[in-house]
Amino acid sequence: MSVSVVGAKTESFSATLDVIIQNLCICDIINPSINVQQHIVKQTNPFVPCLSSEEDGPAVLTAFRMILLTEECNGQSHNNSIEDGGTQLPGHTETDRLQQNKDTVFFRDGVRRIDFILSYLDDKDGEKKQERRREFEANLKKAGLELETEDKSDSDDLKTYFLKIHAPWEVLATYADVLKIKVPFKESDIPHGQDVPLEWLSRPFRLPEKVMRPQPDYFTSPFDKDKIDFFLIKNQDTFFPPSTRNRIVYYILSRCPYHKEDRKETDKKGIKRLLNNGTYTSAFPLHDCRYWERNTNEQCESERYHLYKNWARFLCFYKEQPLNLIRKYYGEKIGIYFAWLGFYTEMLFFAAVMGVICFTYGVLSYDDNLTSKEICDPSIGGSTVMCPLCDKKCSYWKLNSTCLSSWQSHLFDNEGTVFFAMFMGIWVTLFLEFWKRRQAQLEYEWDLVDFEEEQQQLQIRPEFETKCTDQRLNRITQEMEPYLPLPKKCGRFCLSGVTVLFWMLLIVACITGVIVYRLAVYAAFASIMKDSPTKKIHLVGSLITPQLATSVTASFINFIIIMILNFFYERVAIWITDMEIPKTHLEYENKLTMKMFLFQFVNYYSSCFYVAFFKGKFVGYPGNYTYMFGKYSRLRNEECDPGGCLIELTTQLVIVMTGKQVCGNIQEALLPLLRNWWCSRKARKDQYSRWEQDHDLQNFSQLGLFYEYLEMVIQFGFITLFVASFPLAPLLALCNNILEVRVDAWKFTTQFRRPVAAKAHNIGAWQEILNVVAILSVVTNAFIMAFTSDMIPRLVYLYAYHPGSEATMSGYINNSLSVYDISQIPLLSMPEEGAIPAWFNSSFITTCRYRDYRYPPGHQRQYSHTMQFWHILAAKLAFIIIMEHVVFVVKFFVAWLIPDVPSEVKARIKRERYLIQEYLHNYEVEKLKIQLSQSFIIEPKPGVCTATDMHDVLSECL
Repeated sequence: MSVSVVGAKTESFSATLDVIIQNLCICDIINPSINVQQHIVKQTNPFVPCLSSEEDGPAVLTAFRMILLTEECNGQSHNNSIEDGGTQLPGHTETDRLQQNKDTVFFRDGVRRIDFILSYLDDKDGEKKQERRREFEANLKKAGLELETEDKSDSDDLKTYFLKIHAPWEVLATYADVLKIKVPFKESDIPHGQDVPLEWLSRPFRLPEKVMRPQPDYFTSPFDKDKIDFFLIKNQDTFFPPSTRNRIVYYILSRCPYHKEDRKETDKKGIKRLLNNGTYTSAFPLHDCRYWERNTNEQCESERYHLYKNWARFLCFYKEQPLNLIRKYYGEKIGIYFAWLGFYTEMLFFAAVMGVICFTYGVLSYDDNLTSKEICDPSIGGSTVMCPLCDKKCSYWKLNSTCLSSWQSHLFDNEGTVFFAMFMGIWVTLFLEFWKRRQAQLEYEWDLVDFEEEQQQLQIRPEFETKCTDQRLNRITQEMEPYLPLPKKCGRFCLSGVTVLFWMLLIVACITGVIVYRLAVYAAFASIMKDSPTKKIHLVGSLITPQLATSVTASFINFIIIMILNFFYERVAIWITDMEIPKTHLEYENKLTMKMFLFQFVNYYSSCFYVAFFKGKFVGYPGNYTYMFGKYSRLRNEECDPGGCLIELTTQLVIVMTGKQVCGNIQEALLPLLRNWWCSRKARKDQYSRWEQDHDLQNFSQLGLFYEYLEMVIQFGFITLFVASFPLAPLLALCNNILEVRVDAWKFTTQFRRPVAAKAHNIGAWQEILNVVAILSVVTNAFIMAFTSDMIPRLVYLYAYHPGSEATMSGYINNSLSVYDISQIPLLSMPEEGAIPAWFNSSFITTCRYRDYRYPPGHQRQYSHTMQFWHILAAKLAFIIIMEHVVFVVKFFVAWLIPDVPSEVKARIKRERYLIQEYLHNYEVEKLKIQLSQSFIIEPKPGVCTATDMHDVLSECL
């Protein structure tokens, strides 16, 4: 056949083909998501040599492609109808398939994977935004990224455009080399470990092996674009996992400029700035499927589905966490958080068991509590008249009115509490040391051993590069880099410090206001309850006292103030941290962490510190009371009950700790659910694309994980700093954390967009904060046992001041209360006539008792401290010194005894490094042999060595 004939037939066929294509498009037969391009090229390749000219190739190839496309579509429709189990109405099969294909993570061609999504609105007055988008997208294309836009007519609100971004292999390889991402080059032959004895006991708590280890172990090495054949690249499309792909794309997005080339506007750079000015409304990577069902596309891993099925459901609360799958899907930073949270929850189990044992001891020793029996005894406590607790409004009262609170105090203030406080000091050390070992193991398993240096050098924040216009020479790289001059840095640091100090003083002022409320309201409650109207209330009427009412209401008010201040300070802390312009992401997070924790420490713990160490310590005595703002304020400092202030500290701790946990869980679970429901209520469920589904989810901010850590560290402070006052605190924390793990998992899997993967080899600055809290907890618990609890005064009485020859607690109440002459009470402190109870007879009752160790009236040193007071004070100080030294010695001994890195992990790291060096050496040798062999494949000259001879000599030398 002549060339002209072939060309004429080709032109005729092309014209006919155009008509066929139009008809196919109109009838919706062509499915743009079907990947037939590669298949048809393979099928038509044998025909290519038969063509007489290059112009005939495209037309004939197109003909074959369209024929095969039509056959494939028809065959697929036929198969779909058979799989569905019945016939379908004409036209519905193709329409349904098109709608289902929108729930995909690929471009329209079905080949290129969507690595990132940008969304924006087409504003009428948004010419500047359109210009920014044009420049930004043009620069993205220059960087090698491939873009595809979904028109607003296909979105739910008919307003939102979606820009799909794909990173081809060349871009991924280039930036993997720049970021030194570790990739596999050989499957690991190091065994996981030996079999654990009695492993069958843990089988109910284990997950399937394919979930726990979603991929085999490999030897890894930083990616080098010049050594592609060294790595295990079976398929370039799947070599880099989706988490690595979206990390690379985000790295490009955060540094891509959106100004024209002829303009040097250094501040116009990065997707974060475009999101802030409204050019784009959101930027996020896609989930791989719906969480409740697998993806029908075999190229998708459906890891989200496996995470939800085996991890995010509450019914899996007793199962281990699939940490490797979490790390593979979300990245190492989120994986290390869940590893720490799970380990912390496991260690809480032992603290909770010891706390329950301590509390059980208090319950079982209930009947042996002679102190409470004396208080409740009508002949002792009923005949003991106590001095008024406030001026004017408060009257005389009988000791047995605190009978119930003394019994309650004994449940937490007993001999077992001392041993539990010491145990918690050692438990904290064990927790931190064993976590270091677990962290080292994860660093090895997740290829994070040498990550710290990379993180410091490669994760420079784009904001630092943009705002720091000054340049200086880097001594290591010998390249110019941006830096912040010292005068500017000092000015910003001083402003930041003053702001933090101001907010901390604001908290102190608020706490002072709460104390004033306690002092003022106590008198009001005492006046209202003088006739005991609350006792008529069934069940709880007898429990309500002025002290309890004041303590509970003040705790609730304090909690509300805490939440309000916390809401505002979060924004202030982010603002001042941004103002400091930290250089790296790690430095930014560490600075924000320290600011937030200092504020939260004062915010949450200040009220507990007041009750534990200040309330009842600076009261004075009748006739010489201490007032908060001087005598003229008439705000007398609070006193503790005869049973001590420990029960009030317990009340404060329970309200603040429980309230924070309940509010936190509601905020974490309920609010995202309601917001997502509101955003997706108008969604077209039949045409709900993958990017629209994720767009309607909540955005996971860069600081999202920061708040999760902060919540847990604040809880850690509650169960360590004040655990001596409430041994059941670890049990409450354990129950909360079991729920917290699954709530966080459910939230990440179902309610939040997929976060950008990030690397982290430890928990960052939180590790040092936990160490500081652990050391401080030993001091606070020692002071609580010495000054807040009544343990030391009781022991001094038992062994030094008991009556008779046998050690007994009988008479302790009478010994611990001093006597004051009623006639010497100042007129301004004397109870009003209406406040004096009916049983009080001034003719017979001439003295009242108060909680202190002072000489009685008539003594030559009346109302001054007795020798017993100084003995008790010396015993308290001795107890603090002994307890602190014992616990610290054990802590440091345990820390020294337990190495931070297990010996097995050290051996594995050394073994792997040795093998990597050996494989790299062999690879370089083989590569050099091949290069030399190729360089000597020329015509040999007489007297010159051949390539074979040279190759043999080189091999012997190597």
